Amino acid sequence: MAERLQLPQQGVAWPQLKQSMLDMADGDVAWRDGKAAVYVFHSGDEVMQVAHDAYSMFIAENGLGPGAFPSLRQMEKDVVNMALSLQQAPAEGAGSMTSGGSESILLAIKACRDHVLSQRSVDGTPEILAPYSVHPAFDKGAHMMGLKVVRVPCGADFKADVEAMAAAVNNNTVMLVGSAPCFPYGLIDPIGDLSELALANNLWLHVDACVGGYLNPFMQAVLDEPLEPYNFSIPGVSSMSLDLHKYGYAAKGASTVLYRHKDLYRAQAFHFTDWPCGHMYTPTFAGTRPGGAIAAAWAVLNYLGREGYEQRAAQINSARCTLIEGCEGLGLQIYGQPKLSIVAFGWPHGDILAVGEGLYEAGWFSSRVTQPDGIQYMISPEHHKTMPNYLNVLEKYVNEVKQGARTRRQGDVSYS
Repeated sequence: MAERLQLPQQGVAWPQLKQSMLDMADGDVAWRDGKAAVYVFHSGDEVMQVAHDAYSMFIAENGLGPGAFPSLRQMEKDVVNMALSLQQAPAEGAGSMTSGGSESILLAIKACRDHVLSQRSVDGTPEILAPYSVHPAFDKGAHMMGLKVVRVPCGADFKADVEAMAAAVNNNTVMLVGSAPCFPYGLIDPIGDLSELALANNLWLHVDACVGGYLNPFMQAVLDEPLEPYNFSIPGVSSMSLDLHKYGYAAKGASTVLYRHKDLYRAQAFHFTDWPCGHMYTPTFAGTRPGGAIAAAWAVLNYLGREGYEQRAAQINSARCTLIEGCEGLGLQIYGQPKLSIVAFGWPHGDILAVGEGLYEAGWFSSRVTQPDGIQYMISPEHHKTMPNYLNVLEKYVNEVKQGARTRRQGDVSYS
């Protein structure tokens, strides 16, 4: 058994530590070169510097103590209000910043469970009814909080099959879910139809816009056709999750969870009084909340403004059109009709996962889908510069597979 690493007896000088960290990072994906189509949302060095500097200014401050740090309370309030405005929430809308999309989703599940079960009973385990494409964070939340996720197969268009979901509604159903867009295919579910289903059955409808929440409002300005409606402009939407550290371009980890009105939001919070320090209240799951993440999100939103976000949406749109045209030129198939930042594509006449393995080995990181097999590419603004290079590499591995020079390895190989 290898000896366990010990804390050094004496401290190590920063220059030496810095070099060690750079050495460890030498094998990381070269995201600055456009090789990461997942995990990093690069919108330019200037924006990253703003987030870095703002985070550093508040690196020690703690969002757990808004009385001690009213600056953070104001910044979070500003961020949430901007998010509510972008999502066309009514005047009584409310929400919080969180550590990421998973926490936003888990909080919405917690609020839904507590609010709904205070209004009515269920026959057994409360159920979340969702399309098969919904993010696994819903299963994580259900597992932690005593609920069950019922996943319904998507339609032929890779979107939620509302008729099939309607058939699955029962007395245990407490939440419906739709995505805007879903992570696997980058498609917006028919939220309007889900809203009608929710209203007809008095159900909570959550829209997972972790990917699209800070992209969709600006992408609309650069598209030739309207996006499908997906937010609080639809009357049946109860809550939304939207990530600041994705297309808000803020520092990790930062997200937002929003509610149609304050009564729903109140069910999210944790209150406790039976201990020596008196009342303990936290609006989110976390106790300590990094001030830097709040400050960086506030700074980036204000630094970019609507014009800056629309500029980056135009870059994403350009890169998406280039990617789709290039894939189709290689005989690959686009899944659905993606209009945002995610494109999933397969190969009707070849092994696309073998192509993906080649890309991975060459340092190009992306996710994959398996129903049907495909490569999922999540576009960042800076990819409009590197997309031609990606397509050249993609063509190389398509040709290798076509010629029999590359086959898929055995086993379950992840590309990311």
